[in-house]
Amino acid sequence: MQRAVEHRTGVQAPAEIVWEVISDFTTWSDWNPIHPRIEGQLRIGTPLTVEVVLGEGQASTIQPVVQDWVPFEQLHWRTTRLRGFVTAIRYLEIENMGPANATFSNGELFMGPLVRWVSRDERRRLRAAYARMGEAVRDRAEAIWSQRLKNPT
Repeated sequence: MQRAVEHRTGVQAPAEIVWEVISDFTTWSDWNPIHPRIEGQLRIGTPLTVEVVLGEGQASTIQPVVQDWVPFEQLHWRTTRLRGFVTAIRYLEIENMGPANATFSNGELFMGPLVRWVSRDERRRLRAAYARMGEAVRDRAEAIWSQRLKNPT
């Protein structure tokens, strides 16, 4: 059984700029409302340290493992819950829609025999959080793109 939560948003900036935003972990605290801190390396199988803030709640820290990453396209990390009976794949994906447009998708896919324990309320909170993150990625990428158009190097 699987359950998924996802948010997609259009971005008026090249996919390369969106990738620049999500792959530069050192700047996440400047723009990311749900993951204000992330540490680690983009290398399959390596652990990350990620702070998570959902809504008005307290920050928690998770230690996922990089599942997959493809430059300019995607970053996936994996966590487990309920003693490994639920696996969650968190994904950030970019689709190139043209020279100055992209779609940014971010969400989470839950799999495993106890996936029914991922409640509807939790999925609702995650959907709202992923919408905030999608909008933040869009705003950051569009601001960078606009600045580069005004001041080409």
